[in-house]
Amino acid sequence: MQATIRTLCLSTLLILAACSEQKPATEPQSNAAPSHYNTSLDMQALMALVVEPVADTLWSTAGWVLSDAGYEELYPTTDEGWNFAHTQSAMIVEIGNMLALPERVAERDNWLTYAQALSKVGETAMKATAEQNNEDYFQAGAQLYSVCTACHQAYNADIVSRFVAE
Repeated sequence: MQATIRTLCLSTLLILAACSEQKPATEPQSNAAPSHYNTSLDMQALMALVVEPVADTLWSTAGWVLSDAGYEELYPTTDEGWNFAHTQSAMIVEIGNMLALPERVAERDNWLTYAQALSKVGETAMKATAEQNNEDYFQAGAQLYSVCTACHQAYNADIVSRFVAE
């Protein structure tokens, strides 16, 4: 008899649960696609705090400078130095990916070309640093300069004009 009462109570609870108003498990979705990325840095901050320091590291560790003492090579001379240059080169690859995020720009076609070129330059620099190849590393720095300059000409010509002697 107790089993029958238990079964009857359970059946009644199940029927009541099935007939009750169902609440959605989650809030209704808005029309805007949610961002899965933190893009709170504006472009000026991103360039000043992330892109420029990494690019400067590459440029300051490849090539030569002329001083009163003569030409000085900037290339890494130790495995530790090459490893550091390698990690900075990997960061250039990822900066290109970061700049390609949908939340970063409104006009995508040309911007994506520059972002992808930046990643490609980073891959070139990574290969050169892995091989400790001075010439290829220098050429990667030159390519980085070309990509940055072309992008600045397209999106922020004021930056380029700051460096042109008048």
